[in-house]
Amino acid sequence: MSEETTVTVELGKNEQAVVDAIEKLTVIEANNVAKYFEEKYGITAAAPVAVAAVAGGGDAAAAEEKSAFTVTLKDCGAKKIATIKVIREITGLGLGEAKALAEAGGTIKENVKKDEAEEMKTKFEEAGATVSLD
Repeated sequence: MSEETTVTVELGKNEQAVVDAIEKLTVIEANNVAKYFEEKYGITAAAPVAVAAVAGGGDAAAAEEKSAFTVTLKDCGAKKIATIKVIREITGLGLGEAKALAEAGGTIKENVKKDEAEEMKTKFEEAGATVSLD
């Protein structure tokens, strides 16, 4: 398995138009498109990882001791400006994108170590926001 195989996919005119449109989206917009596909069609990039994790251990204790978390903003709270500042600090997003994420909620960061995820959660809670670690 030391050799890598590169597969080249030829796209038709309509497919290339979709790819071009997606490349022009902001991070927030692309995230919303991904969530739409997850809800509508059950397509998710995380599915193979989840299947591998279940197949690897299958033990309830192992599932509780996760090493990577997804930090998700549930509510920005009454101090929206403070929440936006925390979003910008953690993600590096621009003001407009951070504001949109604060208002809509959603995934802040994925595959975060436990200590870092808890630190992020604390920062959001200090700003008056509600987050979950999944």
